[in-house]
Amino acid sequence: MSDAMESLYPFLYSDTGDLSAVLDQVRASTVAKVAEIGELRRAVGARDGERIAECAAQAAARFGAGGRLFAFGNGGSATDAQQLVTLFLNPGGRAPALPAFGLANDTSVVTALCNDVGVEVVFARQLAAFGGRNDIAVGLSTSGNSANLLRAFDEASRRGMLTIGLAGYDGGAMAELDSIDYLFVVPSSSVHRIQEAQTTIYQVLWELTVQEVAHVPGHTR
Repeated sequence: MSDAMESLYPFLYSDTGDLSAVLDQVRASTVAKVAEIGELRRAVGARDGERIAECAAQAAARFGAGGRLFAFGNGGSATDAQQLVTLFLNPGGRAPALPAFGLANDTSVVTALCNDVGVEVVFARQLAAFGGRNDIAVGLSTSGNSANLLRAFDEASRRGMLTIGLAGYDGGAMAELDSIDYLFVVPSSSVHRIQEAQTTIYQVLWELTVQEVAHVPGHTR
């Protein structure tokens, strides 16, 4: 852990006692990270902007047909999944609240499945119980290799759900799946930058979906 921290923040481990020099390094590091994530977000937007808009239109149609959104991930990605759920449930302003659920939120269900069956089914079993053909499954991973996400996407696809994946690096095993309708890959090997860029992707996806819902014929929420 200390080696990883030192590679990220070398100025914290330097032998210099010059506070001014350390602060200069902190500023330079911060500016470099801001520039890196800004460029990464621009690259993703240029490459995937049209697909994100298309995906949002598909999600809005599912909501318009009475569908619900189920979001899931592990660790920090579980937190991002919950943030996406919160955006749909509490969009603010005059935007409609839309039904969304985080599959990592219920600790009783999650721990029971992990203990009694195995962590690889923790999301798939919930989708098998609750998912329907008008619903939406959104899975977030930095590596793209989480076995429980792969199982969940296959289960969601079998049930006719709209499937949306967010991954990093080169997409990992998620890029090999036929069960993901829309996969958005952040081309970075930094977990920090991947998660920051994924935040932008799902924020834009949410905003466009909410805008589209207002134009879905027959939508009554």
